[in-house]
Amino acid sequence: MGSRVQKFRSVSEMNDAEPVLREGAGFERFLRHCARYWAIAPRRYPRGVFKFRTIEEAQRARERHHAR
Repeated sequence: MGSRVQKFRSVSEMNDAEPVLREGAGFERFLRHCARYWAIAPRRYPRGVFKFRTIEEAQRARERHHAR
């Protein structure tokens, strides 16, 4: 089933319209929204300055942070 095209005469008419979703599509839409959010959300890094003795130690710390 193809998606239905809706036409509007004004922005307020568009805002008042109910979204047309196929049965069960709400959760799929939610998952796509979550994926989009995590793709564009700013990364949160731990505060402070860290000193590492080796590059390997710094890479391990970065991997631990990204695994959260």
